Amino acid sequence: MDVNLVTVLAVLAVTVSRTSETLFPGAFSCCMKISDEIPKALLRRVERFEIQKVDGLCHLEAVILYIESKKFCVSPWIRKLKKWMKRNKHKTQRKKLHGRKQRRAKIKQKQRKQ
Repeated sequence: MDVNLVTVLAVLAVTVSRTSETLFPGAFSCCMKISDEIPKALLRRVERFEIQKVDGLCHLEAVILYIESKKFCVSPWIRKLKKWMKRNKHKTQRKKLHGRKQRRAKIKQKQRKQ
């Protein structure tokens, strides 16, 4: 193959992959495999977690654990993990409040502090 053709194909492949990630972000964040075991030491280092439900894009139910910018997919039926999730509900990703609700939340926080 010609070197220029190879370069053009490589640039095209990168462009297509970045465009598809932008257009379909959920398709690239689904867990495809899950682990059936998780060490306690790993659970202690979890910064946050998400629950992946079975829907149009993702075909596997899983818990996604984020540890130092890495993503680990784990089975949601592990007893140890269920107990840990109950104790660490605050580590779930929360939706941001907008507009009026956000102002009300800030006012309530100020009132609690006083």
